[in-house]
Amino acid sequence: MFLVQYTADNSRTLNVDSTAMTLPMSDPTAWATAMNNLGMTPLGIAGQPILPDFDPALGMMTGIPPITPMMPGLGIVPPPIPPDMPVVKEIIHCKSCTLFPPNPNLPPPATRERPPGCKTVFVGGLPENGTEQIIVEVFEQCGEIIAIRKSKKNFCHIRFAEEYMVDKALYLSGYRIRLGSSTDKKDTGRLHVDFAQARDDLYEWECKQRMLAREERHRRRMEEERLRPPSPPPVVHYSDHECSIVAEKLKDDSKFSEAVQTLLTWIERGEVNRRSANNFYSMIQSANSHVRRLVNEKAAHEKDMEEAKEKFKQALSGILIQFEQIVAVYHSASKQKAWDHFTKAQRKNISVWCKQAEEIRNIHNDELMGIRREEEMEMSDDEIEETTETKETEESALVSQTEALKEENDSLRWQLDAYRNEVELLKQEQGKAHREDDPNKEQQLKLLQQALQGMQQHLLKVQEEYKRKEAELEKIKDDKLQVEKMLENLKEKESCASRLCASSQDSDYPLEKTLNSSPIKSEREALLVGIISTFLHVHPFGASIEYICSYLHRLDNKICTSDVECLMSRLQHTFKQEMTGVGASLEKRWKFCGFEGLKLT
Repeated sequence: MFLVQYTADNSRTLNVDSTAMTLPMSDPTAWATAMNNLGMTPLGIAGQPILPDFDPALGMMTGIPPITPMMPGLGIVPPPIPPDMPVVKEIIHCKSCTLFPPNPNLPPPATRERPPGCKTVFVGGLPENGTEQIIVEVFEQCGEIIAIRKSKKNFCHIRFAEEYMVDKALYLSGYRIRLGSSTDKKDTGRLHVDFAQARDDLYEWECKQRMLAREERHRRRMEEERLRPPSPPPVVHYSDHECSIVAEKLKDDSKFSEAVQTLLTWIERGEVNRRSANNFYSMIQSANSHVRRLVNEKAAHEKDMEEAKEKFKQALSGILIQFEQIVAVYHSASKQKAWDHFTKAQRKNISVWCKQAEEIRNIHNDELMGIRREEEMEMSDDEIEETTETKETEESALVSQTEALKEENDSLRWQLDAYRNEVELLKQEQGKAHREDDPNKEQQLKLLQQALQGMQQHLLKVQEEYKRKEAELEKIKDDKLQVEKMLENLKEKESCASRLCASSQDSDYPLEKTLNSSPIKSEREALLVGIISTFLHVHPFGASIEYICSYLHRLDNKICTSDVECLMSRLQHTFKQEMTGVGASLEKRWKFCGFEGLKLT
């Protein structure tokens, strides 16, 4: 007899009970059937050992995986096992029947797709003489049975209390059931267990999903409330005491933002009236005093940013100089005097290092040139703005005057409308009283009429002045257009005159210029000047005469260093020589100054 035991580490082993091995050999067919059901070759029917390599100390037979218990009490349905591991099922003995496992070599029984929340199974292949009591006896050890619906056609539906019990019941699919020890066909059958779809299961599953969704929504709501930033504290209502506190806070730089928010809320609420207008004006005035502080802070930050830019530019130029020195070292090492003494591997490394250094140097050089271009563009923008500002000052002054007159005109018109309304109200009151009241109303009416006449006269004067100013503005605009046209004509005349002078001078003295004043004597020297200018324009910090000649030697090996230096010294407005470095690193460098020389000549 085979027994399943659990060790301390929760592993399972299959042990052999020596007392159960005394099976009588008088029925060899039963012995072979039992061995076949266990998936073993039926050897040793005559009494010899079943397997020669069986080790009783291991408690397991070679080639057979351990049998896993199914449930408490029944002891054959396992927890989930790997799908690639074959499971050996054993015989199940019940009170009224016996279950024989299927052949392990056969494929597992097919099942339908599992419905959501399935707790009901379909059981087919029941014996014809099987009763509901036998069904309960077989399947109650898989879990609590809620209901059984048995049919007359040898199948039934069983509903369990939980979903995991269905998996245990599916383990019995394929077993052959035999009632008692009878071999009659009505007392035998092959069980087929499969998922069944029930409305009760689906309803319970939907209720559970809705409950989980509610819990998830509640959890998310609680999480959002926890992560939501706290609401700002409520703004206190206006009072003289609170006004004095806010006024003190407005004077403090650290508490200014809080106090100005309170002030804004009070003004939007409509707390300003005749009694509190002076207090609000003083608070607004103290808030206005912070404008200069903010402007100064901005200027300080801009200064810090400019200093940081300048430091970065200086550091970048220093790094670029060091890169130039490293590249010069590589180029000097690549000359034949030193190059012949290096091995192939060393030459390869030097050439790779030289390429990498040149690439990094070019990247840094482009970055520095980009910074300089940005600065030049900013300077040009500033100049353009200054010129446009000088042109627009006159027009802006006139426009501001006209706008001021418009505002004054509107204010006078509004005052006139207000006086008219007051006069109408007084007339209505006077008509109701039948002009029998005290003479003060007549005096007030006369005063209002006089004021109304004065306002009308003043309004007429303002309108006349406004029209006069508009006419002056139009005249000034016309004069400006005429002046601009005259300037354009003068510029065209000057350009034509300069062209005529240049052409006459060129026609008078063409030979003298070419023979006496030209420092370039041949086309070869002109080509050299163009190549050197391009090379030095790429190197804004200059380059030594050896560096320039090493570049020219790549184009022509016959170029002499002294000839190049003599040619560059003749062109003083195109090239200039400077001393760079300190102490032992003192070095003469040639720089391209053609753009500056063009302005001078």
